[in-house]
Amino acid sequence: MKKRMKNLAILIGAALLSSSAFAQKNNETSAAIEYLKFKDQVTMMMMGGGSDFAAMQTTIKKAKEYIDLAAANETTKLSPKTLFFKGEIYTGYLMAFAMDTVFAKTDSENYLNIGLSAYKQSLSVSAKFKGDIQESIYQKKQLFGMGIDQMYQQEKYAETAEAYELQVKLSDAMNQVDTVSLYNAGICYEKAKLYEKAGNKFSEAAGFNYKLPYSYAKASGNYRLAGKSDLAKAIISEGRKKYPTDRDLLLELVNISIDEGDNAGAEAALAAAIATDPNNKILHYTIGTIYSQLKQNDKAELALNKALEIDPQFDDAMYQLGAILVTWAGETKTAANQLKFGDARYDSMLKEADDIYKRALIPLEKYIAKNPNDKDVLTILFQLHRSLGNTEKAIEFKKRADAIK
Repeated sequence: MKKRMKNLAILIGAALLSSSAFAQKNNETSAAIEYLKFKDQVTMMMMGGGSDFAAMQTTIKKAKEYIDLAAANETTKLSPKTLFFKGEIYTGYLMAFAMDTVFAKTDSENYLNIGLSAYKQSLSVSAKFKGDIQESIYQKKQLFGMGIDQMYQQEKYAETAEAYELQVKLSDAMNQVDTVSLYNAGICYEKAKLYEKAGNKFSEAAGFNYKLPYSYAKASGNYRLAGKSDLAKAIISEGRKKYPTDRDLLLELVNISIDEGDNAGAEAALAAAIATDPNNKILHYTIGTIYSQLKQNDKAELALNKALEIDPQFDDAMYQLGAILVTWAGETKTAANQLKFGDARYDSMLKEADDIYKRALIPLEKYIAKNPNDKDVLTILFQLHRSLGNTEKAIEFKKRADAIK
């Protein structure tokens, strides 16, 4: 008799457990049914059938009640179906309460994070709902992405950056990285003058090898503008290990020193770069363009001549040196013409301008010998010779330029 009673107790216990599990399965199924009702309501709204947010909110709330019960029970909390619908329902709240400013301020981010975490957990438990999750995420990216361009055009840059960050989070739920949205968030934060946030986004983009080496330079520049010079230096150092001759990285390194009032440090940075590879023509060329941008024309000329000394056939260095010298001479001539009448410096400045023009002829004529159909350079040579009184040469280059259609 005792044995029969014991067996009966076991059977009753098993039945109760089975009944409990069945109830939780019912909760899982009920959550799914309510969510599918909600999806139909969203679809109707998107198709222009009206936007009854009150009805949508009632439906999603019911779905949440059921899924919370399923997610709290030991028998269903790690079910891939429960986790999938938890992701659907919690992220669905963002659509249902899109017009609720209180929800947006107090709960929206928390609900989003819970939902995305549930998606990831579902994928980690089983691949059963992988296709459903991917499809849902892609749909949400399209839906939440609507209006991004409009916000950007309206110059709501901080809001646009946050919208791009949402796109990144959605992709992360599928264990993917949306590097385009990550980088675009950096651009928008920069335009919003939220420089540290911009630096963080560009730094993350660099970590995923996106738009290198430019992402390193953008990260550093924004950290520098945010007053985070240590972060700026660290990211530039990281970038220059991979791209030691990149112009943007070198220029940013110089700008860091200049912003700190350390002009000697800027010079030292360039000197140190040269010291690492003194016979690298690209490095000398890069430093020449940096000096030009810093309006240190004499040093730019020296650096570019060094590049040409290493490789006399270096077309880009010929062109760049000629362009820098022409601009320098033109600025000198303009400055002379702006002097007060009778200023003793006038004649010497005009002579200096002519001397610089003459130096510009050397690389530009070498360049045109190798690139005889470059109409822009032919035109510059015509203007240079005319300015210097070399009429015959000026006519020759004018005819050659005119012959190119």
